[in-house]
Amino acid sequence: MSFRLAAYAVCVDAQGEQVLMARHVSAQGVSTWTLPGGRVEHGEDPFDTVVREVAEETGCEAVVERLLGVDSRMIPAAERLLPGGTDHQNVGVFYRVRILGGRLRPQENDTIAESVWTPLTDVPGLRRSSLVDIGLALVRTLPPTGHTPPVPVGGLVRH
Repeated sequence: MSFRLAAYAVCVDAQGEQVLMARHVSAQGVSTWTLPGGRVEHGEDPFDTVVREVAEETGCEAVVERLLGVDSRMIPAAERLLPGGTDHQNVGVFYRVRILGGRLRPQENDTIAESVWTPLTDVPGLRRSSLVDIGLALVRTLPPTGHTPPVPVGGLVRH
């Protein structure tokens, strides 16, 4: 089994109408929308990870406003996008962040092709990572325990 600890940014504009999303392009050229964020490096605090990842992936400076919650999910090998992989556990730490400045741009020398403010009403029609639905559920409900019920994965939603 593989394991990943990651931190993700949920950044909703002041009017509550748009969310900052990043378009990831796989090695096979498949685009999937996701939240800015990524792997926590060895010895790194997830709080610092989310700020670093927003800067790397979007070109913007962010500040963490609050911890939203932690999602832990098992992804069976048969549901993984990479053929021949093993079962995988992803633990995601989700933070609400606010953008302080900068200019949106693609990630240099990596897989994020663009970052854009996306109307929340458009999100259901996008091919997206399950992380988007988890993050939006957390920011919408602000569960006191930081735990959201499992988000169903299907249709346009991908692990």
